[in-house]
Amino acid sequence: MAEKLKLRFAVAEDVAIILTFIKELAVYEELLNQVTATEEILSNSLFIEKKAEVVIAEYNNEPVGFALFFHNFSTFLGRPGIYLEDLYVRPERRGQGIGKALLEYLLQLAKERNCGRLEWWCLDSNNSAIEFYKKSGAVPMSDWTVYRITEEKFNQ
Repeated sequence: MAEKLKLRFAVAEDVAIILTFIKELAVYEELLNQVTATEEILSNSLFIEKKAEVVIAEYNNEPVGFALFFHNFSTFLGRPGIYLEDLYVRPERRGQGIGKALLEYLLQLAKERNCGRLEWWCLDSNNSAIEFYKKSGAVPMSDWTVYRITEEKFNQ
């Protein structure tokens, strides 16, 4: 399968497929009603302002998955980290090592960029992803609780 799988950094022409992947992931997580991203927003954020990066997985030259990530910073380590926002592989290609290849690619990238961590969140209900991450050596951080303030609160 390795000869059929290619991982590459996304380019501006990939915006439509990135948005499609985001929406497919949201459908899978039953959160499509929360997706407000558009091609224009993504194009600006990813390729003009460069707020995040995307790796596209192609199988037989067909996009089948992606990983969207950005850098954060650990004050304790004094080094950057990579925060994986989304990792998604289309259902018909799951179980073929594509997710693992994307994760390994990000681990190598973190090493090359002298990062101290690769981190992400996962919905508690996403059992297949949790099992995949555990098999990959990831450890849940159960001693931390995620807090969020949304845009609606910014101007109050």
